[in-house]
Parts: sequence; C-alpha cells; structure tokens
Amino acid sequence: MKYLALALLLCALPSLSTAACYFELMKPGMTHCQDHVDKTWHPVGSSWRNSKCMDCNCAVCCDAYSTPGAFPDDCVSVFDQEACVYIVHKKDDPTVECPIYAAVGK
Repeated sequence: MKYLALALLLCALPSLSTAACYFELMKPGMTHCQDHVDKTWHPVGSSWRNSKCMDCNCAVCCDAYSTPGAFPDDCVSVFDQEACVYIVHKKDDPTVECPIYAAVGK
C-alpha cells in the first residue's frame, strides 16, 4: 500500500510542474501595476483576466485554465480562446465531447 501511494504521488508531481504562474515584485507605495501582456494598468488589490487567459493581480498571474493531459486516442483537444477552456471532442465529430482522464493546471 505504501508503494502505491508513493507511485500516485510521483505521477502527480510532473503535472503540477507545468502549471504556469508569473510572479511580480511589488514596490512599497505602489498604487497601480501594469499587466505585462495587455499593457493595461490596474489598482493594487484588484484582480483581472488578461487576453492570454491568465488570472492576475499585482503580485501574480496564473493560467486560468486546465490543459487536458489524458483523453482517448480518437479525440483531440482544442483551446477556446474566448472561453479560456480546452474542449476535447472526437476527431471525426466535433459535436461529440470526450472524457478527460487527467489535466494540468488551474
């Protein structure tokens, strides 16, 4: 049982390492910060989602979506930039969604 738990932990670690976050150093007295993707300014303490589907505040921006890591071979994952989600569907029929067995991020 101990080895099974260790194996599950080791399988989970690579997926955790691919989640994307970017940290920013905040200077004392700052009242606003700039999103480095969109170049927009935001008040300290606020939160926003930028055009690269990242949820941000003045200290950190992280991917706002999960990336499918395991799904059936007859399926494909497609990123919907407007909804900030991956959709997994049959390769030959986009109207049929597929199950996702593992995902990374968020």
